[in-house]
Amino acid sequence: MELYPKVGAGVVILKDGMTLLAKRKGAHGSGSWGSIGGHVEFGETPMEAVRREAEEELGVKIRNLQFVSCLNMITGGKHYLDISFTAEIESGEPSIMEMEKIEEIGWYSLDALPSPLFEPVRAVLEGLKTGQQYFETEDGIIRH
Repeated sequence: MELYPKVGAGVVILKDGMTLLAKRKGAHGSGSWGSIGGHVEFGETPMEAVRREAEEELGVKIRNLQFVSCLNMITGGKHYLDISFTAEIESGEPSIMEMEKIEEIGWYSLDALPSPLFEPVRAVLEGLKTGQQYFETEDGIIRH
């Protein structure tokens, strides 16, 4: 069991009322649909982390990053502070660059999302609807 929280950063990419989601595999949240993101590396800002992850995972550059939410997530013996943003694609066509981490990708209407959703994405989408910026979750239950 970890003795300290890790910092994660994610980005929900939006376009014309749709969001780009990736089915996760081989890591925390495997089998769920999530956004692009990962751990913030030492000396890196959360915004730098999501820009790097977008290029590494999907081969795209992103722009117009906007902070949406922070999630304190405790689940499965892990503790994360997850900082989430929205963005648009600046250049590149999304494709799976890290086959060991992503099973499939697709654009989904915000009104018809696949399930199950990865916890940080659930918080981001709720934040977009309500304007709430801070969430806490323990074992999949979001507390306000």
